[in-house]
Amino acid sequence: MTTLTPVLTKNWDQADSFTRAGYERDGGYKALRKAFGMEPDEIVQAVKDSGLRGRGGAGFPTGMKWGFLPPTSPNPRYLVVNADESEPGTCKDIPLMMANPHVLVEGVIISSYAIRSNVAFIYVRGEVLHVIRRLHQAVAEAYEAGYLGKDILGSGYDLDVVVHSGAGAYICGEETALLDSLEGFRGQPRLKPPFPAVAGLYGGPTVINNVESIASVPSIVGNGPDWFASMGTEKSQGFGIFSLSGHVTRPGQYEAPLGITLRELLDMAGGIREGHRLKFWTPGGSSTPIFTEEHLDVPLDFESVGAAGSMLGTRALQIFDETTCVVRAVLRWSEFYAHESCGKCTPCREGTYWYKLMLKRLESGQGTEEDLETLLDISDNILGRAFCALGDGATSPVVSSIKLFRDEYVRHFEQGACPFDPAKSTLWGGAK
Repeated sequence: MTTLTPVLTKNWDQADSFTRAGYERDGGYKALRKAFGMEPDEIVQAVKDSGLRGRGGAGFPTGMKWGFLPPTSPNPRYLVVNADESEPGTCKDIPLMMANPHVLVEGVIISSYAIRSNVAFIYVRGEVLHVIRRLHQAVAEAYEAGYLGKDILGSGYDLDVVVHSGAGAYICGEETALLDSLEGFRGQPRLKPPFPAVAGLYGGPTVINNVESIASVPSIVGNGPDWFASMGTEKSQGFGIFSLSGHVTRPGQYEAPLGITLRELLDMAGGIREGHRLKFWTPGGSSTPIFTEEHLDVPLDFESVGAAGSMLGTRALQIFDETTCVVRAVLRWSEFYAHESCGKCTPCREGTYWYKLMLKRLESGQGTEEDLETLLDISDNILGRAFCALGDGATSPVVSSIKLFRDEYVRHFEQGACPFDPAKSTLWGGAK
């Protein structure tokens, strides 16, 4: 596999890619017209047949999630787009919304029509003001063209779209915490059941999908589910945006079929930076267990990555070469999770706090072998016991790094300092 599949990213190199005119020039909003010639249930079935799975990390079948909505409800139905991209290393939705916001808007309209919703929300991370402004512009252009509002394109279907700015909390990437935040409350996960499909936003049946998931819908409707399913693997169909960052020659967004390997992506990205070699990497962001050189040829699909001991997640491929201290990297991630824990449950609130303290001690060379066992014990008390997935995700880099790089942890306290600190380390010819 040596070719990319530019679908969502095909017009990013155009100066006006973010405008309605630029999007329509490349066939934008044609799928919407086709969708209005179909019954809503036909669209849901097409998304099911395509094999599209959630592109936000969990990989749950999108069409199946839509199908969970109850046939009748006294409350309105809602579509909510989760655009609160906040995890370290994850950087695909923000450039997508910046370069091609209309593909998301078209996806929102088609998806809302399919689930029979008349109001949709796009919940965007509050810090990315430039993206928020661009989304507002795209939504306004869609209203001007008659793609939003009353009787869209003479179909008799009405839809309003609201762009909502979040308040900058990572926890609001969790779907029920996002709903609380959208309703004006402090963002904290809700107890499930009931699930959002039954009682979500304002108590109504609600579908919550990631930006890339919804943005993939127009191409599925326009080209057919078989076209989408022809890419990727048997159980992980379609394409996805792979974000390469870190010690790579040409970092960026690479849109490719699921099942491509890191080795193939690195070949297209110019390899690891000159003069260095790969040490470790994340297949799906900082909340997924890390991989090493041994995993270069693992197909990047949900099943293969899972079988190898990690998760595909958001396809945020953070690349680290041999100059990176694993302990320091895990410490930085753990500081993030400790800071972003909402505090609702004890395992996550207390566990991530102790992660931060113990890893800081280990990184400075003051730890012990017993500390490593304590970290693993803490992980056992977080994993599966936290209220939401934030706690589980926080354990991933800790447990996997101790498993793969235990000797590096040991070197820290045996030497009494970080082996990768130029001022203290014998590795760099510093202090003896």
